[in-house]
Amino acid sequence: MSERVGRHGRAAVVQAPYGTMPNGTSVMGFTLTNARGLRVHAIEYGAIVTALHTPDRAGDLADIVLGYRSLSGYLNDEAYIGAIVGRVANRIAGARFTLDGTTHSLAANARPHARHGGVTGFSRCVWQGAVAATDAGASVTFRHESPDGDEGYPGMLRVAVTYTLTDDDALVIDYEATTTQATPVNLTHHAYFNLAGHGAGDVGRHIMQIDADRYTPVDRLLIPTGVVAPVAGSPFDFRIAAPLGARIDEAHDQLVIGHGYDHNWVLANAAGALRSVARVIEPLRGRTMDVATTEPGVQLYTGNYLDVRTGAKDGAVYAPRSGFALETQHWPDAPNQPGFPDVTLRPGMTGRSRTVYSFGTA
Repeated sequence: MSERVGRHGRAAVVQAPYGTMPNGTSVMGFTLTNARGLRVHAIEYGAIVTALHTPDRAGDLADIVLGYRSLSGYLNDEAYIGAIVGRVANRIAGARFTLDGTTHSLAANARPHARHGGVTGFSRCVWQGAVAATDAGASVTFRHESPDGDEGYPGMLRVAVTYTLTDDDALVIDYEATTTQATPVNLTHHAYFNLAGHGAGDVGRHIMQIDADRYTPVDRLLIPTGVVAPVAGSPFDFRIAAPLGARIDEAHDQLVIGHGYDHNWVLANAAGALRSVARVIEPLRGRTMDVATTEPGVQLYTGNYLDVRTGAKDGAVYAPRSGFALETQHWPDAPNQPGFPDVTLRPGMTGRSRTVYSFGTA
């Protein structure tokens, strides 16, 4: 029997135990529901969004983010499914960077490079969750303290990530960070979406539009070359909406390197203003997703290496390209790329950013 969306009353947050870590630490889960019955579930481990139910054009609700059926699946996950990634998302070349004359060596968890925060990045930490007081909608805030030297990064970093599900069917993600020493910070959310439903298979039919006329090509180890290239005339041109799968297997050197899309699109510089940057339509069920952000880049990843055969929700199997990510971010390897937007956070500063995923139907 299908579940249908309708007017359900006031927005609400329900807190309940989700699981227990191997060391005995309890992990709480939070279910956010808006007045129309849309639901988001997030847990303290990795500040992971484990489920997101939205309606199709017939009003039927389905879970549109990939995930596992229990905590054990997330503990063994290598794909960052649904997690907050940090301190620095994406890759840092050679697992090192120099800041203010000092070179810092990082955990090389994608040898020889660092990726998504290191061996025990923010996606593998237990955050502290609490219901947030806001008039904007059902809301939860997750907090984490990263000690000085964590994974090689300098300074103690305090981070807060707030998820708010608004009554106009948007998931708002607010990031906030402070530090005791200068350090690079580049946080993102790593949900994999499939707007047909999390277990619906290949996402190639999704219609993608990205408001960007440039991107940052990468070398064979997925490190930016430093070039900022035009998308015109290439499979990376999504200024006019096109199916994700239409050009993904073309013999373009960048697609060959990434086994599909795994690249940063350069967004128009709006001095940190929130602006619309992408739109996705799933034509069969009619779900849509619009993305707005204050960040200068967005990484489109088409799940080229997904391989989840057991433990997924509802017995699903996630093969390559079963989901796509739109990770709003600063550009990859920014600490080593002087021409890229700076990601340095210094004492006395508060780093803030916002990303909004808005859901509807067409």
